[in-house]
Amino acid sequence: MMGIKQAAFAEKLEMKQQILSRLEAKEKLDDDILNKIAKALNVPVDIIKNFMEEGTVNIISNCFDNSMLNAVNHNCIFNPLDKVVELYERIVKEKEEQIAIFEKLLKEKR
Repeated sequence: MMGIKQAAFAEKLEMKQQILSRLEAKEKLDDDILNKIAKALNVPVDIIKNFMEEGTVNIISNCFDNSMLNAVNHNCIFNPLDKVVELYERIVKEKEEQIAIFEKLLKEKR
């Protein structure tokens, strides 16, 4: 629902993806694991314990800041496309900087 890849979330939880996959299949989780997951998602444990899909989807879609770790802001509504454009522009800028460095190194070798 939050658009988080399992591998990235497993890394955030400092566990292997296979372990996270097994946890997802469980009906009930230990409190310490549940607390760790809630903290990583930056949501109260009660939201996970009392999960109701429709209500949770609504809260997440209207309030979740896609950076995954920022606080949930119950007054926020943002355009996810803006975030994608920002990320794309940052990636393009970094690649252009890398190309400029490689071109400079190439000229120096000649």
